[in-house]
Amino acid sequence: MDFRHLGNSGLQISEITYGNWLTHGSQIENDVATQCVRAALDSGITTFDTADAYANGKAETVLGEALKGERRESLEIFTKVFFPVGPDPKGKNDTGLSRKHIREGIDASLRRLQMDYVDLYQAHRYDRFTPLEETMQAFADVVRAGKALYIGVSEWSAAQIRAAAILARDLGVPLVSNQPQYSMLWRVIEDEVVPTSRELGIGQVVWSPIAQGVLTGKYEPGAQPPEGSRATDQSGGADMIKRWMNDDVLTRVQELKPIAADLGLSMAALAVAWVLQNDNVATALVGASRPEQVGENVKAAGVTLPAEALSRIDEVLGDVVTSDPDVVARSTPKQRFV
Repeated sequence: MDFRHLGNSGLQISEITYGNWLTHGSQIENDVATQCVRAALDSGITTFDTADAYANGKAETVLGEALKGERRESLEIFTKVFFPVGPDPKGKNDTGLSRKHIREGIDASLRRLQMDYVDLYQAHRYDRFTPLEETMQAFADVVRAGKALYIGVSEWSAAQIRAAAILARDLGVPLVSNQPQYSMLWRVIEDEVVPTSRELGIGQVVWSPIAQGVLTGKYEPGAQPPEGSRATDQSGGADMIKRWMNDDVLTRVQELKPIAADLGLSMAALAVAWVLQNDNVATALVGASRPEQVGENVKAAGVTLPAEALSRIDEVLGDVVTSDPDVVARSTPKQRFV
């Protein structure tokens, strides 16, 4: 496993991060989830990403149980706050980035994780209904209380990141990371978010480098999705994956197979290695529903893709790539969730 600094901070994290967005506490049984975490540790992964909203808090609980007994100083634990969590009916302050929700959110996350602190606490989305000054002051207070070591954001636009970074710097708690979606097929951060982040010393913690499984090549044009795959699971991301479930995209993805074969990589490892070629990417998030999937993804660590392969990938995918930077800004929630 290779390691990279998270932005301009002194924190080093594994190039591959194990994330439990769609699996722990929902798709797979807890014992399998624990096996996946053990496989991640065995492969050299030390960085783990979760969020309070994943499986309504269960994902944090499962991760905490799976890591029990591990040396805390040898791990980097990331979690997030924004979306509503907890029993129904939820209250009006059970969402967003108000001081109240952030303060209550970090305490609840630490209880579920059974930890005294997290290494990185992230704003899961931008909150247009709370003053940014209030949000950044609350995050700074979390750091000063020793409950988080660093702060980051997720799916924020370049302008939002810049405004937050200025406030964070004034508060003496620099912003070190952004967690965006990024893959061969989804490149919306390249034109604005990445240049702004480089300037500000912020690194990318990228999610869905395999495009929810599409870039493994298991979905074939003109064929029904495999039984039990994400594309057939309405509770596990089928809605997100549907943007790529058309014959044009799937045909282009099949044409990537010779490139992966020439490099001695699986399609999944090629996809993960591709995002790691971007020097602003600190780590690629991967998930798993089976322990063996972890080992396959980890093969991307330390891989340098030749320029010829990168050019071939661009030629094959052509105009099926999504790269409009305005997509990032449009992802900001336009209403409260409770």
